[in-house]
Amino acid sequence: MKGLEISKRYYEEYGREMIAGEFPGYEGRIAVGLAGPGSDCFGFDDEISTDHDSGAGFCMWLTDSDYEEIGFSLSRAYSRLPDEIDGIKRGDAPLFGSGHFGAMKISDFFLPLTGTSGAPETRDQWLFTPDYSLAAAVNGEVFRDDLGIFSGIRQKIMRDMPMDVRLKKISARVIGMAQSGQYNFPRCISHGETGAASLALAEFVKETAMLVYLLNGRYAPFYKWMLRGMKDLPIFPELSGELETLITRETSAESAGVIEDICRRVGRYLCEIGLTTSQSDFLEPYAYEIRDKIKDSRIRNMHIMEG
Repeated sequence: MKGLEISKRYYEEYGREMIAGEFPGYEGRIAVGLAGPGSDCFGFDDEISTDHDSGAGFCMWLTDSDYEEIGFSLSRAYSRLPDEIDGIKRGDAPLFGSGHFGAMKISDFFLPLTGTSGAPETRDQWLFTPDYSLAAAVNGEVFRDDLGIFSGIRQKIMRDMPMDVRLKKISARVIGMAQSGQYNFPRCISHGETGAASLALAEFVKETAMLVYLLNGRYAPFYKWMLRGMKDLPIFPELSGELETLITRETSAESAGVIEDICRRVGRYLCEIGLTTSQSDFLEPYAYEIRDKIKDSRIRNMHIMEG
């Protein structure tokens, strides 16, 4: 059973009654679910994942004022819930602060992920907050949120990235693909620098994967989950397997042909959705054309690979 399923079952079996029985005045004010850093929050957990931040449990997110009033007593009540469910031990939850499970302030959940008490507020915050942090802020599942504050912040993060920031990120990923895969990889091979070629190939795979998430309107998770997560995306899910094959087979000149094929397909798609009109086989002009669509001159004039 996946961590999200265990979490929801544990809440439905024990948590819902605990909250309703011991905190009736706050029952409709406590958001409950499982989200944040961790493979279980993404649905990527397996038996190997049980070595840390695992087990049965759920999160309870409260406003700052509600946490001041009942945070400690809610944490104590949570600690008294059964030690296991269906043979699965309860995960650790601290009495204070923000752990993987248990009670926490809404603001404390978002602060380490977005740098603020909620969604990014400025264009720079949107631009420079790592995508994997934003992915952790909106992953998982919210089981109950009558108040809607926690879910509202998550919706804002998912939907409200400024278009100029989105275009900057896309242009940076596109030129990163061109620079690492189309230009530097074959040159490193020609020089006999197989180590450098492997590094260029890894950069190409990462830049391509991050672009695929952007084109899907999603945030790329931490690098170890990128390719796995791509399989479920509606746009370019097949690239997950192709990129994995590319990076795991022996580095050779043959990989250049695969890189060029991927770049051609990406370039055609960028034209189809109206981001560029370039017909070049090289992705660099695509990146600059997309960059030139940015209205904010400060962001537009940043280094093309920044973002």
